Amino acid sequence: MSTHTQVPVPARPIVDVHVIVRDGEKLLLSQRGGPYGHGRWHAPSGKLDEGEVLAVGAARELEEETGLHVDPGALTLLHTVVHHQGDGTPDRIGYFYEARAFTGHPVNREPDKCLDLRWFAEHDLPEDLIEYPAAGLRGSLTRPGGVSFHNWS
Repeated sequence: MSTHTQVPVPARPIVDVHVIVRDGEKLLLSQRGGPYGHGRWHAPSGKLDEGEVLAVGAARELEEETGLHVDPGALTLLHTVVHHQGDGTPDRIGYFYEARAFTGHPVNREPDKCLDLRWFAEHDLPEDLIEYPAAGLRGSLTRPGGVSFHNWS
């Protein structure tokens, strides 16, 4: 009689790309309109498509959400966050890029998902940031090149 212990294989993490758009000391943030984090702020972001290069996905998400165009080669990776959802859904890995050179003016291109786009002074960010993206935003500002582990015990 053979006994095999089955070890569950964890789900692959979801890969997110976030773009911190900087205009001098101002940062562009998006106010969530969907169920997750409704009414709270974060940087424009989204999920990476299968097989997509990180910076290409970040540039794509930024343009889809805000209409701003950035060359993926001009994006700078500032911080990475490994986020544990804690609700049984797959964990997430978030890559936080900075865009200093972009073309266009921000326009809310996803009004069903976004309530507002607004510039904030770097030293005066809103208090109601969503926790996971806030970890990446703060890490980008204080520990560029670092990694944060968010919501891990």
